Amino acid sequence: MSKLTILTWPDARLSQRCAPVGAEPLDDLIADMFETMYAAEGRGLAAPQVGVMKGLFVMDCTWKEGPKSPMVMINPTIMAAERSPAEMQEGCLSIPGVLVSVARPKAVTVQWTAAEGDIHMADFDGFEARCIQHEFDHLNGTVTFDHLSGAERANAEAEFLEINT
Repeated sequence: MSKLTILTWPDARLSQRCAPVGAEPLDDLIADMFETMYAAEGRGLAAPQVGVMKGLFVMDCTWKEGPKSPMVMINPTIMAAERSPAEMQEGCLSIPGVLVSVARPKAVTVQWTAAEGDIHMADFDGFEARCIQHEFDHLNGTVTFDHLSGAERANAEAEFLEINT
């Protein structure tokens, strides 16, 4: 396993839509992504954040408060989402130091392929649903700044540049 470099905004790859994962081996990439995510103290990490433009992400929403519960989602699809959104502050490993308020559905139904190749479908709510939607956004070339209005985005970008330059 090796720690990967996390791309930071405004790297153009963070604005690109990912290609679906094919039949290529992923074990090393997945292990490296988990190592990178835990080292960065994150709860989710999408492949494009480490420069791999493929449709997969890793997440572990519980490891900071209790036992680890690592999950890999390959070629995920959000099949359904609760209509009433909840607003919450979100951080992003690719936008270090900046929290922005993002409205997202409180619950989602997701279909994905696991690392072993099995297809799953499950309902998620609360923080897990938020994390999935955040990482799913990365697979579609969307970052948290893209959820903000013009003035809010300009302020958040200025804050990022002040902290990270």
